[in-house]
Amino acid sequence: MRHAFRIINVFTIDGDRFSGNPLCVFEDARGMSDAHMQALARQMNLSETTFVLPSERAKARVRIFTPAFEMPFAGHPTLGTAFVLGGGVLEMQAGLVEVTIAGDSLTLRAAKAPVTRPVTATRGELARMLALPEDAVSDEPLWVDTGVEQLVIPIASAAYVRAARPVPALIAKHGYSEKRDEAMAYLWSREGLVRFFFTQHGAVIEDPATGSACANLGGWMIATGKPLPAATTLSQGEAVQRPSRLGLRVDENRHIYVTGSAIQLGEGVIDLS
Repeated sequence: MRHAFRIINVFTIDGDRFSGNPLCVFEDARGMSDAHMQALARQMNLSETTFVLPSERAKARVRIFTPAFEMPFAGHPTLGTAFVLGGGVLEMQAGLVEVTIAGDSLTLRAAKAPVTRPVTATRGELARMLALPEDAVSDEPLWVDTGVEQLVIPIASAAYVRAARPVPALIAKHGYSEKRDEAMAYLWSREGLVRFFFTQHGAVIEDPATGSACANLGGWMIATGKPLPAATTLSQGEAVQRPSRLGLRVDENRHIYVTGSAIQLGEGVIDLS
């Protein structure tokens, strides 16, 4: 019961080894139980840990665990695992996800077409949830799901995105998703600065880079009738000292693509015997 793992940083910037979002990838999880996987994700204590298994439908089946629960899809775990496997089609709980590699860039196509639902909170209530002025929410907020549901909130300026300070009680109220049994908020400004907050064990945590939310921003663009094709580069993670760069593209056929770079930081072996 010895299992090799690698530590991968995803959505890195210009080869900076401490940029991007860290991920642990177990290259061969055969023989592991669900309890092993959850315990190892808790042991690694990263935002996600992935476990690679054989698949009859794709290059590999990939299971994604946070320290608290399993996820059907997440962006940086998908790209980081594909980096280890050399690209290809990966089987996720959310569906089949193709990842291509060109040079040092990896690109995934979103797991499914966006599913959206309206937000019950007013723009003013969402602004107060983020400790921002009443006019900080600049366009229609939406719940968007292209693989995992998240609350997408367009913000009037990068300065407002930087100034956001989520109020725990209000994010638990207005940002709660029954689908995920979790509260969150993805803030986006047209200058390309984004932040993603989520709750874990009662605390509000900020993610360094969120590929699934980047894909959901593409879904938001489709749902709100923005001109297509569209492409943008997003900056995330500066507030937590993990600068990250994400590329988003939505083509004229409404396909959503997320691009980023990855590096391997280290590797090791876990003994479960």
